[in-house]
Amino acid sequence: MLVGDVQTWVDSFVSFDDRFLERIAAAWPECLAVLAGQPREDDITINLVDSLAKDAVVRRLCHWVEYQFEPFGLAADGSKYSKGIIDIAVLFDWDRERYLAYECKRLNVIKDGTRRSLATEYVTQGMMRFMTEQYAEHLPIGCMIGYVLDANVSFARSRLNTIIGGHSPLSLIEGPTPLSMLNTVERFRTLHKRVAGSNIELRHALFSYSSALHLAP
Repeated sequence: MLVGDVQTWVDSFVSFDDRFLERIAAAWPECLAVLAGQPREDDITINLVDSLAKDAVVRRLCHWVEYQFEPFGLAADGSKYSKGIIDIAVLFDWDRERYLAYECKRLNVIKDGTRRSLATEYVTQGMMRFMTEQYAEHLPIGCMIGYVLDANVSFARSRLNTIIGGHSPLSLIEGPTPLSMLNTVERFRTLHKRVAGSNIELRHALFSYSSALHLAP
C-alpha cells in the first residue's frame, strides 16, 4: 500500500520504469545469445531476471527483482492467500504490497510457418489482470513487456492497438499513446478505469527477438 501523495509515487514508478527498461535493453543481447528458435516465455524471463539480478545499476535502483512474484490477498477471515504469479516484480523495500509489476507475454509466435500474433492473450491474460487488481492492487502503475518473436514490432503494435481498442472490459480512458523509444525498444502507455473504480496506467514495452529470424526446425 502506498503512503503519501499518489502522484509522487506515479512519478517515481515512471522514472524507475524508464531506467529499468534501459537495463533490460542492455541485458537483452545476452538473453538472445543463449536462447534459440521460439523459446518459451518463462525461458526468456528467467534468463532476463538472472541478468538483471547481477546488474550493478539495478542493484542500486531497487531492493530486489523477483521472478514469479506472488502478491498476497486478504481473505474475509483475515488470512492471506496467493493472488497468482506475476512474471517480474520489482521490490523497493521489505513491503510486499509496494512493488512494480511487469507481466511478460510472447507476441508474433511462429509455428509450422504460421504467425500467431497472441495480441488477444496479451490483453486478456495480461492487461486484464491489472484491471481486476489481481496484480498491483491499490497501485497506480503496472507494466507489460512483449517479446516479439519474429522481430516484426510494427505488426505486433498494430494488432495490439486493434485488440486493446476493441476490448471493452479494459475500460480504456486514454491511449494507446506512444512513449519515447529506449534504444530500439518501442513503448506506449494506456490509461484505464479499474473494476473497483480507481485508475491505473499501464506502460508497454515491445522487445524485438531478432534471433527468431533464424528459426529452429
